[in-house]
Amino acid sequence: MSFPLTRDSFSRPLPLALAVSLALLLASLPAQAEQIGAVDTVFKFIGPNHKVVVEAYDDPAVAGVTCHVSRAKAGGISGAGGLAEDPSDASIACRQVGPIAIAQPLPQQEEVFSERTSILFKRLRIVRIVDVKRNALVYLTYSDKLIEGSPKNSITTVAVDRALPIPVKR
Repeated sequence: MSFPLTRDSFSRPLPLALAVSLALLLASLPAQAEQIGAVDTVFKFIGPNHKVVVEAYDDPAVAGVTCHVSRAKAGGISGAGGLAEDPSDASIACRQVGPIAIAQPLPQQEEVFSERTSILFKRLRIVRIVDVKRNALVYLTYSDKLIEGSPKNSITTVAVDRALPIPVKR
């Protein structure tokens, strides 16, 4: 049995079950970084230069909060081919960029962003920690490897108005 595609085929609403499934799938995806700028730090004759990139991402569970991360990115031939291991240096600044809205209770601590920084085992991670006593969201960035991570890290805090207590999963 086949269904012919007509002009009206795309204007029909999705069945409710499909729409809910799609919404849940999108909500479960990790935050996606958007590169908003970069500066070269080392000139390379072959391949891209070493850089510091600045990326933005919106917290997927907290509307109105955006984090900006600056991190080193290796260039050269191995960097162009995705084989270079990026340095562990990173900095983070998260700010309220609109009205804060939290639809569901947050875990006390949750990884909200992760990006591979080497071909196999190294990742840049961003973790959100809820400071219930101070009604604040704390964001920590660090890198880890399968065998040995780095103690280099950076932290930032977003204070939330006390009129909006942060709901936490218990």
